[in-house]
Amino acid sequence: MPGPDALPVYGLAAVFAAAALVVWFAGTRLAMAGDELSERYGLAKEFVGLLFLATVTELPEIVTTVTAAQVGNAQLVLGNMFGGITMQTAILAVADIFAVRYALTSWPRKPNHALLAVLLIALLSVLLCVTFLGDLDLGPGIGLGAILLAAGFPLVIYLLRAFDRKTTWAPVDLPDEQERRKTLRAHLRAPDAASNRVLLLRSAVYSLLIVAAGAALAISADLLAERTQLGASFVGVTLLAAATSLPELSTTLAAARIGAYTMAISNIFGSNLIMLALLLPADIAFRGGPILDHATTGAQLSIAAGILVTAIYVAGLLIRRTPRVLGAGLDSWLVLAVYFSSIAALYRIG
Repeated sequence: MPGPDALPVYGLAAVFAAAALVVWFAGTRLAMAGDELSERYGLAKEFVGLLFLATVTELPEIVTTVTAAQVGNAQLVLGNMFGGITMQTAILAVADIFAVRYALTSWPRKPNHALLAVLLIALLSVLLCVTFLGDLDLGPGIGLGAILLAAGFPLVIYLLRAFDRKTTWAPVDLPDEQERRKTLRAHLRAPDAASNRVLLLRSAVYSLLIVAAGAALAISADLLAERTQLGASFVGVTLLAAATSLPELSTTLAAARIGAYTMAISNIFGSNLIMLALLLPADIAFRGGPILDHATTGAQLSIAAGILVTAIYVAGLLIRRTPRVLGAGLDSWLVLAVYFSSIAALYRIG
């Protein structure tokens, strides 16, 4: 049986598409099982979105990042990671357009999401500086920047927990997310009758499917980048980032459809935070020195775009009365404009 190297371009494209479908299916089912378990155990929706959903939907990125790093394709790794940050943030805009009543950023009742986004911007700014100045090799081939950014994940979680206990303000006269969530959930999906053990088993199976499909995505995307004129950086920022963001898209849309808007926002910002933490395992798997030293102009542009789209949503979360245009918040339309503009710019610079 021929290996992936022997497949023609259309065969690689078929493998890529099939793996993406598996990621979509497994990611959606995993999110539904996780949401049901959170209801049974009474877990906070912010916690479920930030830690559980963000972690499980990042499985494709974890697999593709490590796999691409092991084969020495630094541009594909960085393109997938940094392009994924902007793309995943744009998923919130898609949810705002198709599944949210009022502007999405009008729903959260606590400032935790704004703080999370600000801390994410701070880490992205540090990352951008490292790509310009170069990473410090601490040996063997592991950069100080990757270590610091990975350490940022638990630090952000600690700061959010501490801030949650000391919240000094909360919006008033805003839509009631809990009431709308109960109404939408009752209409859209009945509770799962399976036992907790069965739900946990399903979650494990779906996770394994995502891991296997994520590896197939990374290998096929790497080969497609070699055999086409698009290049590894552009493939990583567009094709691979889009496919590995399918779980975030499915879970975010599902959360928005049942009215769990805070969980949807936490899922995306948490996924972006985990994306930065993935720099350390990518650096360890990569054998060509600190991986951030291989950041291209396209990678730096993607980081800048990620900072911009996150800042736009911070403004929306703080304003709380974001104007609606064609059924979605103005901030969401601006995020989409930045995302598509960044894709056009990346294609132009190659």
